[in-house]
Amino acid sequence: MELMSEQELFSVCEQVLQTNRTGNRTKPAEGPYPHQWLWDSAFIAIGLRHLDIEKAKAEILSLLRGQWSNGMIPSIIFAEDGSGSKDRLVWGAWRSPFAPEGINTTGLTQPPVIAEAVVKIGEKLSTQERRSWYTDVYDALVNYHEWMYKERCPHDDGLILLIHPWESGFDSLPPWIEELHDHHRPWWVSAVDNKFGRSIIRLFRRDTKHVPPGQRLDSIDAMLYLHAIQRMKRKNWDIDRILSKSDFALEDVTFNSILLRANTHLREIAKHSGHKLPKDLVENMKKTEESLEELWDTGHEQFFSRNAVSHKSVKVPSIATFLPLYAGTISKEKADRLAKLLKDKQSFNGKYPIPTVPFNSSYYSEFRYWQGPSWVNTNWMIADGLERYGHKELASSIRKSTIEMVSLSGPYEYFSAKTGEGAGAQNFSWTAALVIDILR
Repeated sequence: MELMSEQELFSVCEQVLQTNRTGNRTKPAEGPYPHQWLWDSAFIAIGLRHLDIEKAKAEILSLLRGQWSNGMIPSIIFAEDGSGSKDRLVWGAWRSPFAPEGINTTGLTQPPVIAEAVVKIGEKLSTQERRSWYTDVYDALVNYHEWMYKERCPHDDGLILLIHPWESGFDSLPPWIEELHDHHRPWWVSAVDNKFGRSIIRLFRRDTKHVPPGQRLDSIDAMLYLHAIQRMKRKNWDIDRILSKSDFALEDVTFNSILLRANTHLREIAKHSGHKLPKDLVENMKKTEESLEELWDTGHEQFFSRNAVSHKSVKVPSIATFLPLYAGTISKEKADRLAKLLKDKQSFNGKYPIPTVPFNSSYYSEFRYWQGPSWVNTNWMIADGLERYGHKELASSIRKSTIEMVSLSGPYEYFSAKTGEGAGAQNFSWTAALVIDILR
């Protein structure tokens, strides 16, 4: 495989975004991803702002139309062309009195990257245009952030809990798999956890019709994920009922780190649009900043998510430990230790960083979704955090490797951290968008 020039790569990525555009939104990819995903659209808008600022705005506004009346912005808005009819039935989000009328969504959220995209778009606008843009989205963003603290922060400590791995964005990251096996393993699992049972399950999986089964979630784990969704649907997506009989909830380090960065951006949006953030929200923002430090494990010198019920850390190393760099609120000392870990060839320093699971982990799998491959969006966020902490050379190296990786294989969904070979969906929109952003 030959490396594309930066100009060729830019053109290829631009074409991907044009091809995947449908109406006022952009599909993540043809085939497995026909709908609109929350953090996909945010990353896509960040790239689109370099090509067409109005399309970038439309991407965010299209996402906000799915907001629930309680403030939640759902992880997915289902396509209206019929391709999501089965998905809508699986989720049954309309059972909640807060679900939007006439728009079908999931009952979960995803990492709150929207404020980042809003501010990035704002950077391309004049002062007057920026103020108008921020005003357009201000109420929706404030309502979303308030929802997270009201509904997902029962301990009032600023840390948001997630009720399903799909909310983390890192769908099958090992810490979530560990929790799944420890706290959510129904009686019927032993009956189907065999060669015959797994082969039957594979017949009904749509994700493995687009990519090799070995690149995706284990079939039993996939069934457990769907079983958890069905339990929540039966409770009409009522968070009090869901949490009353559940110990499968994590204070996820990735989500809370992204929230902290989003909080910083929300302050900027409020300031430049002439608004004053609600007092309770400001207080909760401060609590998140303080409590994130509690997820640091002194012995391992890493950040770990923790069970929201037992408050026990899930000490399974993963790329999540680096997301507090993106938050920008941890101490310089911790940031320096994380930078050192990124340079460790036994764990996270491959030819094409950053693997989602360290090479020396029993979970590591070169091409399995969130269990080994390198992703452009995580590289983008971590490099951004490193630069703000003064590790500019390391940030530049990660960006350079990212561009080389995509130049080698094309804008795939994810890549081998060892060889740069692309895997997952082809012509993946956030890969294309963030490459454009790095190049520009």
